Amino acid sequence: MATGAWAQAATDDEAVLESLVRALERRDTLSEAERDALAQAIAEVRIYAPNDTLIRAGATAEYSTLLVSGLLGRAYYMSEGKRQIVAMHLPGDFVDLHSLLLKRLDHDVVALTDVRVALFPHAILRRLTETEPHLARMLWLLTVIDAAIHREWTGRLGHSAAVRIAQLLCELQARMTVVGMATPEGFAIDLTQADLGDMTGLTPVHVNRTLRKLREANLAVVRDGYVSIPDLAHLRDFAGFDPTYLYMEKRPR
Repeated sequence: MATGAWAQAATDDEAVLESLVRALERRDTLSEAERDALAQAIAEVRIYAPNDTLIRAGATAEYSTLLVSGLLGRAYYMSEGKRQIVAMHLPGDFVDLHSLLLKRLDHDVVALTDVRVALFPHAILRRLTETEPHLARMLWLLTVIDAAIHREWTGRLGHSAAVRIAQLLCELQARMTVVGMATPEGFAIDLTQADLGDMTGLTPVHVNRTLRKLREANLAVVRDGYVSIPDLAHLRDFAGFDPTYLYMEKRPR
């Protein structure tokens, strides 16, 4: 655990689970019993500061982490010290459900902002897979969507810098809309240009130039922690963005 992180009792389970429930119910319907089972599975809530490492590569995992507020990144560090963020997590995302079976991660999980997370012990999650099969399938769905997003990020590296960043902004807008954090006109997000560079394989200088191009083309304005989108359809068309890989249709799972 990072120095300075602290734990508290999970006294407001409804608020802790709000974004997760929104994300799940966008794809299927949860019963009250399933919501209760999730609430009862929370062991504790922790808070971390920006740049804290929540999970280190190779460390034994005994619980899975739900992001309640803030932003988290999955990070690899190159031999020369450069960081590559290979996935970003928003409120409502389970960061490491796959550690239930893998028992460890092969990458770090770092706080990009102040974050609040809820911990779900693996022993309880294992019981849920036996007693709540539909809920278990819903949680499994989240892990396969994570994998789909990761594939999309990998394929995105073949595009120009402007398209890479435009696609990322489109994805964030779509995902944040699901949990009530975005509108077609934009969303608040506290990321630096270095963060955006780590996500898109670009230097901060290149990110700065690219954001200026997007602004001058009236596609998006990223300023003071807010992304303004003058015309979402125009931005999506420029990016060639197709949200199919986010699997946001509601259907029985």
